Amino acid sequence: MALYSAAAAVLQGLERGDGGIKSLVYNSRFPHIRQLYALVSETLRYSPVLEKLLAGAALLQAEKKLPPQLAKVLVYDLLFGKGLKCGGRWKALARRHRARLEAELARLKVQQKVSRNEDLLAPVQAASPGASQVPRYVRVNTLKTCVDDVIDFFKRQGYSYLGKAASVEELRALSGKKFLLDLHLPELLVFPPQTDFHDNLLYTSGHIILQDKASCLPAFLLDPAAGSHVIDACAAPGNKTSHLAAILKNKGQIFAFDVDTKRLATMNTMLMRAGVTGFQLAQQDFLTVDPGDPKYSKVTYILLDPSCSGSGNVRGSIRPTWSRLWVRGPQVTAALPAGMVNRLPREEAAPSPERLQALAGFQRKVLSHALSFPALQRLVYSTCSLHREENEDVVQAVLQDWGSAFRLVNAFPSWPCRGLAAFPGAECCLRASPADTLTHGFFVAVLERYGEGAAAPSSLPAAAENPEHGEGTAPGTAPKKRKRKKQRVK
Repeated sequence: MALYSAAAAVLQGLERGDGGIKSLVYNSRFPHIRQLYALVSETLRYSPVLEKLLAGAALLQAEKKLPPQLAKVLVYDLLFGKGLKCGGRWKALARRHRARLEAELARLKVQQKVSRNEDLLAPVQAASPGASQVPRYVRVNTLKTCVDDVIDFFKRQGYSYLGKAASVEELRALSGKKFLLDLHLPELLVFPPQTDFHDNLLYTSGHIILQDKASCLPAFLLDPAAGSHVIDACAAPGNKTSHLAAILKNKGQIFAFDVDTKRLATMNTMLMRAGVTGFQLAQQDFLTVDPGDPKYSKVTYILLDPSCSGSGNVRGSIRPTWSRLWVRGPQVTAALPAGMVNRLPREEAAPSPERLQALAGFQRKVLSHALSFPALQRLVYSTCSLHREENEDVVQAVLQDWGSAFRLVNAFPSWPCRGLAAFPGAECCLRASPADTLTHGFFVAVLERYGEGAAAPSSLPAAAENPEHGEGTAPGTAPKKRKRKKQRVK
């Protein structure tokens, strides 16, 4: 029974957004990691089928004390796995409903005109093949070490270092125990896909962070100066927060918000392991934070990565979207169609128009709220969505209200994929994808307050008129240079 309880707990953690599959499995303390990982992975793979079976057999209505996540893993092993490996009341419960579940399974097969269980699974979507191509990205945590020392450590473990990548194609060609320094981000190492470091000493000690390259872009592009006050409006599980702290060199203050107690607890553990100091975690809906509160009077940078459809995530990586920040708050529920709020979070390549509009409305509201902080100078808005409605359209709508105070920055001009041509200057935004950048699908926009006395352009954002204005550089200033402080990895 311990196996099924552990698997159900991992599924709950995924829904809350406490972390990815591997991190939650490895942190579960279940003694048989591979067995647990396999059960969770296969349950997720069959999740749409399992939901239909549970609904058709009315299992959760008949067994009101049975948690949905536990029901899924039990039904998976009963019908698709190697049989239940438990005794007691849960096995008796499953046997009690077995005939009804098997009848519902047979009905689904007839309905879909298939004979095998695997044929019930939806065809792999067009974006999914990118999952096997996306490398393993490893961000060096400069609060504890430096890139050179981490490279030396991996070389001592038998990996071959090939130097700095010159192109995305070099990343695509990685195999075996070879790795590269990323061509765009200076503290990111790149290994072949599926390379696992969850048991590696550098990971368990917080010297490295396992973080997709696209997810590193928001903090990298926000580029807060050391000593700054920063808000991470959608903080848990904390990778971006730890990245911000590394950029700040632990000099400054980070205010991080999330409404879920367990996610905040997990995040606190992660930040402590990474050596982050100078942060305040708050269990609070960011939309309820008062921009006029003296506590935030020095906040000059905001990182905003709000709830989204999650359509940019490649297959095999779960990012719950509806259960993240603010999702059950009154500001969101008022905008959502009836019955949508508490729906099980899932990745969805083609969410309904109603869902997209509800998300976009919320995203516009929270972005506008973030821009109302009086001392704010620079903000990064990002999503893991492929949909224009959540990306360019949100930025365009908010700039219509805030265009006299903020401009869209043409950050990172060398980045190959730009925003869709939804409005003049939208090419200042960045996009990422498995096919083009070997990352998860992502969108990033950088907004910057006009300097004192600066006149707002009549049409194009200032950054579009000044294409040489690059990442992390205020107009008319030279790019900042950082010195790395070495700490030997032993």
